[in-house]
Amino acid sequence: MSFDPDEVQSALRKAWSLSTASKWAPNNPAAGQCNVTSLLIHELFGGDLLKTPLPAGDHFYNRIGGRRYDFTASQFDRPIAYMDLRANRADAELGATSDELAELRSAFQEHRTKSG
Repeated sequence: MSFDPDEVQSALRKAWSLSTASKWAPNNPAAGQCNVTSLLIHELFGGDLLKTPLPAGDHFYNRIGGRRYDFTASQFDRPIAYMDLRANRADAELGATSDELAELRSAFQEHRTKSG
């Protein structure tokens, strides 16, 4: 599977739901999706899992090919002062269930297939 960030972002926006994160809302679909999204992107495309501590807890995202990709940044009102701390899957799994990951994986693959 090739990594096209625009295609990935588009498929994620369609795949996110209450089944992938309990904070999801129609007006803020990326809300609460950082853990499950970063895990899926790491699983499918490799790279590094990164995190930045925020007042509400750690925010997770990815680095692929030396570049940062935060597919859930739109959930925040202000830009993030990224620290790019290395994280591991166990860190990110603390904020996502295996059911949420399975649901996102399935929905992402479905929307990815439809769009490309």
